[in-house]
Amino acid sequence: MNSANLGMLLAIGIYLLGMISVGIRFSKKNENTDDFFIGGRKLGPFVTAMSAEASDMSSWLLMGLPGVAYLSGTADVAWTAIGLAVGTWFNWLLVAKKLRRYTERTGSITVPAFFSNRYHDDRRILQLVAAVWIVVFFVPYTASGFAACGKLFSTLFGLDYHMAMILSAAVIILYTALGGFLAASTTDLIQSIVMSIALIVILFFGTAAAGGFASVMANARALPGYLGLNTMYDVSSGNSVSYSFLTICSTLAWGLGYFGMPHILLRFMAIKDEEKLPLSRRIGTVWVVISMFVSIVIGVVGLAITKGGTIPFLEGSASETIIVRISQLLANKGFLAALLAGVVIGGILASTMSTSDSQLLAASSSVSKDIMVDCLKLKIDKSKQLLISRITLMIIAVIGIFLAWDSDSNVFRIVSFAWAGFGASFGPAVLLALFWKRSTGTGALAGMVTGGVMIFVWKFMVRPLGGILNIYELLPAFLIAMAVNVIVSLITPAPDKAITDEFESIQ
Repeated sequence: MNSANLGMLLAIGIYLLGMISVGIRFSKKNENTDDFFIGGRKLGPFVTAMSAEASDMSSWLLMGLPGVAYLSGTADVAWTAIGLAVGTWFNWLLVAKKLRRYTERTGSITVPAFFSNRYHDDRRILQLVAAVWIVVFFVPYTASGFAACGKLFSTLFGLDYHMAMILSAAVIILYTALGGFLAASTTDLIQSIVMSIALIVILFFGTAAAGGFASVMANARALPGYLGLNTMYDVSSGNSVSYSFLTICSTLAWGLGYFGMPHILLRFMAIKDEEKLPLSRRIGTVWVVISMFVSIVIGVVGLAITKGGTIPFLEGSASETIIVRISQLLANKGFLAALLAGVVIGGILASTMSTSDSQLLAASSSVSKDIMVDCLKLKIDKSKQLLISRITLMIIAVIGIFLAWDSDSNVFRIVSFAWAGFGASFGPAVLLALFWKRSTGTGALAGMVTGGVMIFVWKFMVRPLGGILNIYELLPAFLIAMAVNVIVSLITPAPDKAITDEFESIQ
């Protein structure tokens, strides 16, 4: 093994051991399922902000975003980033405080439990349906994270994909099963810092490798449509293609997904002091905006490096490895540089792990707490609930490993689909539950089922028809679910006085 690979492996090894040590440290602080799934509502504002956004971004930030910018220019990634930035800000502004207050008032420690408690649904139908959607969308989402880790190590060091994927998954499973929510949130904070370092290092080193910022911009301006907001660069023809208004709306719709993301909503529920949420909002939003901007610029820088011949042109999905390729250039500059390159690779791992750990917790809570205990009414001693929660988490992770076994699986297509699934099934339900007193449990149930089903219908039956129907499935599914929720709420009996009184007390 050469010194470059040795340096990178050493840095990555230290990073992974650090994550495990965090899990061991927090394992002693989990006395019950409340601690395991929501950290006893003890998070500070900084950890809340950074863990929410790190678990949000996933490997999309360091692989998907620069990859798209590398191939087609700024339009697609810019509108996506704008939609996500606006969605992030509004989610913190509109949802965070009321959800924190409502879930504490109703004793809800999971998102599915909140839906049933909000509407006094004693039969727990809402909780069951929400828990099923979480399992449906989160298990493959988690698998995509495992697959991304396997592909990363396989590409970098020539390791067997399956072995690399299993080892990566084992680390995530270990610290999450041991430390629960507090470990996941603390490691997310650390991972957000590592991701930030990775972006800064690659930005400056890559710009220097490309011949400076002027050279980067000169290369970008020479490509028709590359720097436009209503045009894209078509790499196959070398020409500019238009970016329509309908496509812009479809791309901006990514921001709607935030209102229904369970692993992000849990952070709102877990902060210790709700008055600190505005501080968390500022920290989280600023980090998201800066990180996405730097990531886009890195894609542009990477193409300039390719133009100079240092890196071969990366076609198709290979463009997503542009940061990995720049890291390999850095690693060849000496052992210390290789250590720094290892930190960058650790950043890519961090972006994946910070999402996977949160998804595992959300999925396991849905099975062990929402379905087994609350819905099926299984009599499980409280002293054993924590053990069962950990076992459930590991079983779900093993299923994720099997789903990730195919090394040719498309990681980001799965992420896009799961994001849409949560946004459409949970987003309208959350917003109406928090802001509309006339909303009913029947309306919420109808909207939740409609949103989840419409994701499948639009993705696989409507969108392939093309034309104006070829839009991201989240937008139509979200709007239809919202309409169904409102209509069904209006045609069903109004909520009981106890429900409306509770709603008004929260406001």
